[in-house]
Amino acid sequence: MDQLDRYRVFLRVVESASFTRAADLLALPRSTVSAAIQELERKLGTRLLHRTTRKVAPTQDGRVLYARCRDLLGNAESIENLFRAAGQEPSGRLRVDMPGRIGRLVVAPALPGFLARYPGIDLEFGMTDRVIDLIADVTDCVLRVGPLPPSGMIARKIGDLTFINVASPAYLRAHGVPHRPEDLTDHISVGYASPSTGRIEKWEWGASGEGSLLRSRVTVNNAEAYIACCLAGLGLIQIPAYDVAEHIARGELVEVMPDHRPASLPLTLLYPHRHTSRQLQVFSDWVVDLLRARL
Repeated sequence: MDQLDRYRVFLRVVESASFTRAADLLALPRSTVSAAIQELERKLGTRLLHRTTRKVAPTQDGRVLYARCRDLLGNAESIENLFRAAGQEPSGRLRVDMPGRIGRLVVAPALPGFLARYPGIDLEFGMTDRVIDLIADVTDCVLRVGPLPPSGMIARKIGDLTFINVASPAYLRAHGVPHRPEDLTDHISVGYASPSTGRIEKWEWGASGEGSLLRSRVTVNNAEAYIACCLAGLGLIQIPAYDVAEHIARGELVEVMPDHRPASLPLTLLYPHRHTSRQLQVFSDWVVDLLRARL
């Protein structure tokens, strides 16, 4: 086994978090996989993996090597793709992650069409509202809403999500309809705490991001609960328009203060490296087209 093959084994062990599973995926004996990792650690002079009876996880050096190996093997695959027969179908496993509501409402219902079109691709599909570390969580791409801090990742802008202010008819009957920011002193909101930081998000109006915290009797930390509390008449919320379009169409929620909407937020697809695999390329093209059409 040459060094490039050892790197491939290492990537598969990290991605599957298991020597046994990696061996199965590579169609190799487990002893061969274990020996490849030991030889890699010996040659590099560092421990690459934490091994327990339950899980295998990369060390800090292992995470650095993982990122470099993905670049290296991505380059190698790009070169090989130059000479493959035109029309050869992409194949392999992808790990993707995105906010829960977008995943459930938009992407998951469309996945049968994607998987039928690309039968060689398998997906591990995460739907969370927390921030994912692509390297630490061994994820191929993530969908992010909002401004992005510098990260060294490759960012593909999809568009901007429109946010609106909504309330239930029952809430508006009890508290009246706000028309401008000054009216909000007499109203309550459903509080939203960031799943990552726990910080309570302020109520915003206008493109400048001006706003303040509104009084809240209930605070939640995920979008499902946020909308459910609004439907129950527990307060005003600010939410992406696509998220509540059906509730508005059925009269279950009503938009208020349309002239004082919060600023739109960018929707971005992130990759950990520039040289993407063929399966990641076709998935990213598909999901970008889907989200631009729907959102």
